[in-house]
Amino acid sequence: MPKPRASGFPDGSGSSSRSSAGQGHPRLRGAAAGFAAACVALLLAGCTGGQGGPAGSTTFKGTAGGQAPLAAERLELQLNIPWAAVFLPDGTAIISERDTALLKAVPPGGKAIELGKVPGVVAAGEGGLLGLALSPGFASDRYLYAYLTAQEDNRIVRLALEDSGNGRLALGEPQVIFTGIPKATTHNGGRIRFGPDGFLYVGTGDSQRRNQPQDPEALGGKILRLTPEGGPAPGNPFGNAVYSLGHRNVQGLAWDGAGRLWASEFGPDVNDELNLILPGANYGWPTVTGAPHRPEFQDAKVVWPSTSESSPSGLEIAGSTAYLGALRGQRLWTVQLEGGEAGNPVAHFTREFGRIRDVVRTPEGGFWLLTNNENPDFVLVLPPPE
Repeated sequence: MPKPRASGFPDGSGSSSRSSAGQGHPRLRGAAAGFAAACVALLLAGCTGGQGGPAGSTTFKGTAGGQAPLAAERLELQLNIPWAAVFLPDGTAIISERDTALLKAVPPGGKAIELGKVPGVVAAGEGGLLGLALSPGFASDRYLYAYLTAQEDNRIVRLALEDSGNGRLALGEPQVIFTGIPKATTHNGGRIRFGPDGFLYVGTGDSQRRNQPQDPEALGGKILRLTPEGGPAPGNPFGNAVYSLGHRNVQGLAWDGAGRLWASEFGPDVNDELNLILPGANYGWPTVTGAPHRPEFQDAKVVWPSTSESSPSGLEIAGSTAYLGALRGQRLWTVQLEGGEAGNPVAHFTREFGRIRDVVRTPEGGFWLLTNNENPDFVLVLPPPE
């Protein structure tokens, strides 16, 4: 069953109106007393708990420790539905905009500069210019990878970020490296990321084709694992590009310190998920969602029974804590990880800044939170966790 679309907005995220908190202030400082008080209150509130609240691992009940994150700065970059960001070695951020198909660069301490429009993007609904990944060999190959919705499919391209000679970046022509991921107005997946093994991991959606997630030969409803050139990575469990199956709409990918892969995923009208990803494992969609404890399927490590609290998107892991942006839930979730188990989620910034599409680790060890409120959008900067 597809996730209900409150107020007609994509991603099951409800109204796109932004909270009035912080409006009119170009920068927010974590030292501000009102802000700190709000964050402390959120920490004390912790997990929503109770009936209908998020459920952590059945064997590890810890909550994310340490201080609640503080908002150090708000960057008014005048973005239009940003979807993903990566940082170059010099600290410049590259941001994708879903509907405009633009890539924008933000140098340290600077404003957003338009790099160019990625050709071939056909934006509609949840499709457009989506995930970004930086080549592990960027210092020599200068490749930026992008997941995009084209006329017939979702696909992955790579573009060289060339030095124009005046200190500014220029986009090279895109090279298509992988095609055939099914597209629709919803459930396009789109998150891509290079893993510690040097291969490219790709989160796809079921594109409303419910026969695809359980078919190991189909590309929809999967996590894929590819070489940098776009071929199936060696050692994949099915001998093709598929790494795991039974997914509905994967939105976040991140590795913990032990090299374990975790993924955030949209549920239907119930059961958003944080999953520990194992090669060849089946995560159940569309037969089951959440953690039904059926031996043929892999249970989610965290389940949010109410999608109004989550719709988890971008995912980062720092130390033993996972950080997830929530779209419909309009908050940042933190989840303590221990081995292959996950504790009880803790909510921060609930409805303070609207929909959070991506959580990106900065070169300094802090985080950028990309908002999606169409008003235009901004970046919330968090300092490194203590």
